[in-house]
Amino acid sequence: MSDPVYAQLLALIGTADDVKTLRGLRDQIHEQMEAMLSEQPVEQFYIDLNEAHDALIRRTIALSEAQMARMGNGSPPVPYAYLLFGSGGREEQTLSSDQDSGIVYGSPEEESDRESVSLYFRTFANTVVEKLQQVGYPPCDGNVISSNPEWCLSITEWKTKLNLWFEEPDWERVRYLLIVADCRLICGDSTLLKELKDHYYTDTLENPVIVRHMLNNTMRHKMLIGVFGQLLKEQYGQDAGSLDVKYGAYIPMVNSIRLMSIQAGLRETSTLSRIRGLLLKGKLTAHDAASYAGAFRLFLRLRLMTTERKDDGLYANNGKLAGSKLTRELVDELKNGLRLGKRLQRHVNKETMGRL
Repeated sequence: MSDPVYAQLLALIGTADDVKTLRGLRDQIHEQMEAMLSEQPVEQFYIDLNEAHDALIRRTIALSEAQMARMGNGSPPVPYAYLLFGSGGREEQTLSSDQDSGIVYGSPEEESDRESVSLYFRTFANTVVEKLQQVGYPPCDGNVISSNPEWCLSITEWKTKLNLWFEEPDWERVRYLLIVADCRLICGDSTLLKELKDHYYTDTLENPVIVRHMLNNTMRHKMLIGVFGQLLKEQYGQDAGSLDVKYGAYIPMVNSIRLMSIQAGLRETSTLSRIRGLLLKGKLTAHDAASYAGAFRLFLRLRLMTTERKDDGLYANNGKLAGSKLTRELVDELKNGLRLGKRLQRHVNKETMGRL
């Protein structure tokens, strides 16, 4: 972004020395981004917004490391990688963002050091999560977070866990495998993430039961367009008349492109970069890649329209677009995007079933 205020705020994040300052900078940069929303192409807006999220998270991690040292815990005893999952891993966070995270750290050379190293990173993870909450990032509702010991493991333990998920797949374990496909390094040693991903992509599709579960998970959420081309809106409650953009448009496309990318061995994590990768690998035609990317940019824009600022200065997003915002022009655009998403789902289902 060429905006000088944004650039200045981003620079200040990198030198902030406490979470209170970071929280203030987060509020300022979000206000600045909200003001720029109508002036930027949606893809560039997400790039800039996620750059700001990354800067805030990285600085919080650095402050947490410093606090660990001040409290007598020393420096990290082995290299580590702090990972983002979910929309953070895909670089698709909105103004409203929670914590989906994990840690992978190097396995200690001595078995006698294993427990002390584990204790360090459990304490460290709790520190990071607590500070990020103060900065304005609530924990993930599904407990996919670094302070959960199940998501804070040595590289050896991570490989063992992946092996278990591969060998005895069920709905929940396959859901976790799909979550791991979206993971991205935010801070730390990139070789640890590479080693984790190398192990992941070696075994992911060897078991047809895994592929079937992945497909079922991918097809769980349907595009909200009916057989007669009508939008399938919420019928009851306080959201009656609204459209669930998150689970009826955005997530179905994220899931479909992710499964195609896993099967193609792509390691990109953002949906638009995955579409570009699938085009380069010949898995999508130029026409289809352009069509799907256009539909996805629309869904990204609509997600931003579902975000509202709360009294505490943070933003909330239930993913539902109020019926009052659905203009005739937007409805036509949305129906076209949903039809493309539905076509993509049929394609993914047919291609994947052909492999089984």
